[in-house]
Amino acid sequence: MDQISPFYEKQLKCPVCEETFQTTKLRSRFVKVTGHDTDLMPIYEQDSCNPLFYHVFVCCHCGYSFSEEFSSYFAPGSKNNVIERVKSQWVYQDYGKERTIVEAINSYKLALYSGLLKKEKHLTLAGLALRTAWLYRELGRQKEEYRFMIMAANQYIEAYETEDLTGKQMSEVKILYLIAELNRRTGDTETAVSYFSKVIEKQHMSSDKKIVDMARDRWYEIREEMKQPKEEATV
Repeated sequence: MDQISPFYEKQLKCPVCEETFQTTKLRSRFVKVTGHDTDLMPIYEQDSCNPLFYHVFVCCHCGYSFSEEFSSYFAPGSKNNVIERVKSQWVYQDYGKERTIVEAINSYKLALYSGLLKKEKHLTLAGLALRTAWLYRELGRQKEEYRFMIMAANQYIEAYETEDLTGKQMSEVKILYLIAELNRRTGDTETAVSYFSKVIEKQHMSSDKKIVDMARDRWYEIREEMKQPKEEATV
């Protein structure tokens, strides 16, 4: 009996050029999560079976890149924007096979650009930016990791303030937590404390106890870090 591959191929139709293209996906049975970082980045048992690499679909014909979270709706003029700024400048590239981490990062950047031109939801753009930051973390490229964490935090703030989050896969409390944690990681302690406090304030209205507990832990950590210089100065 042939051994089943962790990968399988999927055919998609591009919403922009309407050509059919192929992408690669991972079978869920091969994906094993061993833990999460404090900004919810999943840690996988095997680097070779990282579904983050295949989250974005890239049309090899026109370059339009998107994820399952993208809406099928194009705002007036947005499809023409994609055609003018992506399709007209695209040189054929095939992202439909197994990807390296660099190819995965490039796919996210293409999707972010496509999403901005399409005027995609802030929540969707935030998710793309956050995953890009995670992949840069894997490479140890902190400057780029921070750049995309800041972008993700700003997009999450826009989503929280302007979008209807009812029925979304990501809860309001989780969004507030990520805004706080991403700001903490990038050095904006004041904003981090403000948003961690918002999470803790909603603890009685949220069913996501784990996120509330994580927010409380981060908040106490910041408080302790802020005390240290004062304590050291009095010694």
